[in-house]
Amino acid sequence: MKVLVVEDSERLQRSLRHGLHRSGFAVDVVGDGEEGLAYARHGTYDAIILDLMLPKLDGLTVLRRLRDDGSQVHVLILSARDQVDERIQGLQLGADDYLTTPFAFEELVARLQALIRRKYGTKSPIHEIGHLRVDTGRRAVQHEGGEIQLTRNEYCVLEYLVSRRGRVVSKLELLDHLYAGAGHASENAVEVLIHQLRKKLHVNGHADVIETRRGHGYVIE
Repeated sequence: MKVLVVEDSERLQRSLRHGLHRSGFAVDVVGDGEEGLAYARHGTYDAIILDLMLPKLDGLTVLRRLRDDGSQVHVLILSARDQVDERIQGLQLGADDYLTTPFAFEELVARLQALIRRKYGTKSPIHEIGHLRVDTGRRAVQHEGGEIQLTRNEYCVLEYLVSRRGRVVSKLELLDHLYAGAGHASENAVEVLIHQLRKKLHVNGHADVIETRRGHGYVIE
């Protein structure tokens, strides 16, 4: 899943980028409200983590302008403990959740996962495809009770396709969400990951979970 972090603290930027990446998210990080608004308007994100105390444009103004634009992206506000009024105002302006600082990183990830499940219309973190079971909460994949060992990127591909079940996802879209627009990555990297993922699922008796729609991309029905 792809997340935009709008946060001016360089220390927190590094921590969030590293932690979210390790948790399987593709991450863009910006340090002021003007840049954050521009990224949010022109990028495709599953969720935005938005600080309130930002230079150039404060977080509430960024949120207000996004909602005025008609944006439905899920927004999680980061807020200091003494900013109760601003947190309330943020929720009234259309924020979906808030988290006070300091916070437990595991809670941040859990809240992001809940927002993303809401975006794709499911309450449960469990997705079942035949005998295949994908648990997005535990980031685990099982086949008839046995664990299937996937690399981080293999799992990210599978989770992304599962979350968009029934919808064709292009190689470029997968590339963007896996590598957040990194210049060194190519569509060939996506093809390799799909091949590796299919091979592991086939070994576990679940072939052809991922269908190729030539000229369009991949889909899980």
